[in-house]
Amino acid sequence: MAMKITVIGLGYLGATHAVAMAKVGHQVIGIEPNQQKLESLSQGKAGFFEPGLDEALAEQIALGRIEFKAQHDESSREADIHFICVGTPQTPGSLAADTSYLESAIKGLAPYLREDALVAGKSTVPVGTAVRLTELLAEATGFSSPNLAWNPEFLREGTALEDSLRPDRLVVGVTNPRSEELLRAVFAPMIASGIPFLVTDLATAELVKAAANAFLATKISFINAMAEIAEVSGADASQLATAIGYDERIGNKFLRNGVGFGGGCLPKDIRALMARAEELGVGQSVAYLKEIDNINLRRRDRVIHLLTQELGSLKDKKVLILGAAFKPDSDDVRDSPALAIALLAQTAGANVVVHDPVALHGVSLKHPELPVEQALHKAFDSADAVVLATEWKEYRELDPTTVSVANKLIIDGRNVLDVAKWQRAGFRVLALGKTITN
Repeated sequence: MAMKITVIGLGYLGATHAVAMAKVGHQVIGIEPNQQKLESLSQGKAGFFEPGLDEALAEQIALGRIEFKAQHDESSREADIHFICVGTPQTPGSLAADTSYLESAIKGLAPYLREDALVAGKSTVPVGTAVRLTELLAEATGFSSPNLAWNPEFLREGTALEDSLRPDRLVVGVTNPRSEELLRAVFAPMIASGIPFLVTDLATAELVKAAANAFLATKISFINAMAEIAEVSGADASQLATAIGYDERIGNKFLRNGVGFGGGCLPKDIRALMARAEELGVGQSVAYLKEIDNINLRRRDRVIHLLTQELGSLKDKKVLILGAAFKPDSDDVRDSPALAIALLAQTAGANVVVHDPVALHGVSLKHPELPVEQALHKAFDSADAVVLATEWKEYRELDPTTVSVANKLIIDGRNVLDVAKWQRAGFRVLALGKTITN
């Protein structure tokens, strides 16, 4: 059954969720106060790089299933569900998440909210946020028991639309049968396809996303910790990961060593979990996450150590960084290991050049001090060293005989290169997680 819904906040999560809801047949109103974003969305452009999303957005606009507005109006009162998808960034000077955008969203929606409608949060939040927002909603609307639920997202950048349409599970935290009924209705096509639908309390639903990201961050940092041992013991961390990944209790996903994780979720979410645990008086329960964060940051430092070991002083050496986005198939440069390495090398005196297939605009906006080069082969010219920091397909498949590198040195920060092929082309290849010999 088609329902009318609003999606509040049309960044990465919100825009993708809005398109997904339209594609399964619902009538969607997207609320986005940023005028530039609003104009872009109305023209069928999400405003960020995500494979297939712009095409799907344009399709749903043409079908009349989705429209965009700067703020709520009387049409919002007709909606049965209001999904809140605003950002919860890390608070400057603190590990804690900033939930002020959620509070603003609640206050903006309140005058147009029917008492029987549902507000469903999708943003990643500290456990306990939903209860506080329910109280705020009651105060803003005058409703004695407003319907507020939590429905965390689990999408991955690069496959976000597919993850939204066919998630591996749907989790909903509810406080009454009405909320569960509405969420079952809006997700009915997905539930009918066999996707698990898990009903929990509010706190559990909030904690699910934080716990999942903490586990993934732990798994990535575990193999990177093993890489630190491998690099000084003669072992090979990539072979180690393959061997232990065959154990079905461990599995091989997220078990590849390299320069670590980044992006807008894992780093901030594990820090927010640490901050919230401290507030609840159980900080020791996640104290290990501090070391997880440290291991992740040390992998970036390891690249600079290798560059210095090979080149001596980095002063006036040209270092090409292949990649700027935190992962391939994305233009997201938030907390990107690639950019962290570029900035560290520049601080050490190197003449850094950054290349990325889609993310250079974001680099120039966020770090205008970093030189960029759009032409891949030109970027290689006269480089003293190359660092592969984001595993884009075009880097993995690059023919090393077609590029010019003065010092023939490449550091494979993602363990994705055909080492033998690069060695045949005369390159010295240093891969993280392996003992480096001179």
